Amino acid sequence: MSQPRNRWIVQVILVVAILAFVGVSVIPLFGAFNNTPSSSQNTASTRGTLTSSDEKSKLEDQVRGYELVLQREPENQTALKALIDLRLQLLSQKEKGEDKASDIQAVIESLEKLAKLNPEDSRYTVLLAQVKQQRGDREGAAQAYRSVLNTKPGDLKALQGMVALLMSQQRPEAAIGLLQETLTNAAQANTIQPGSVDTVAVEVLLGSIHASQKRYAQAASVYDRAIKKDPKDFRPVVAKAMLLKQQGKNADAKPLFESAAALAPAQYRDEIKKAATASPIPNPAVSPPPSAESKPK
Repeated sequence: MSQPRNRWIVQVILVVAILAFVGVSVIPLFGAFNNTPSSSQNTASTRGTLTSSDEKSKLEDQVRGYELVLQREPENQTALKALIDLRLQLLSQKEKGEDKASDIQAVIESLEKLAKLNPEDSRYTVLLAQVKQQRGDREGAAQAYRSVLNTKPGDLKALQGMVALLMSQQRPEAAIGLLQETLTNAAQANTIQPGSVDTVAVEVLLGSIHASQKRYAQAASVYDRAIKKDPKDFRPVVAKAMLLKQQGKNADAKPLFESAAALAPAQYRDEIKKAATASPIPNPAVSPPPSAESKPK
């Protein structure tokens, strides 16, 4: 499994899979583009000396600059990515009560262009779905997620996004059904394109939905199935450990945390140890993903 994909699902498990999976955005909107010139870094260097008003003015000037570039070169992807990043920063600068609709619409339009220019890169479509959901366009968000899953049924980010959307609508059974259908069709999908569906990751997500509904026995059964499928994969092991800890079964959870740490690559062991010693958090209420205008922590 590639490191970026593995790291993403590890973060899901350790941060949100059991305790707060539903309703957590899979991709921070800031810094989502690996090759984008870092306009956020440019503004960060002056943040200590600029007032909020000065910083907003600086961002607006940069936005206008990239808009002029796009007037000449409408398909300039570097400019599109930078413009999205800048507009999101502007949104984060706006005070409560200020009109943000036009800014969000501008972000949507830029993301739609990027998605069309990069049909094989699902990141842009997933980002588009997130922004649409924040705008209240749930159907538009669902269509965007489905457009990814129709061609890439194992896309983990689109799967989590769609599940989070369903959970925000209080539809856990629909979320479970989506993941079960993905697992049912996984063998065929992996025959056509080997490794396209990470079945263990999907099992972990499925278990987390059961856990969020306090169906602990069903969640444990799903994790056990995933552990049996690949005994060397630490992800379902740590997921089950966290499930047991959430129920106050610390003695049963301890050996699983130790086993997960032994199985995990070195870069994840500290996170697993922290999860083992952290205080349990009550199951949260279902909530929508973070606002498109907020910066990731």
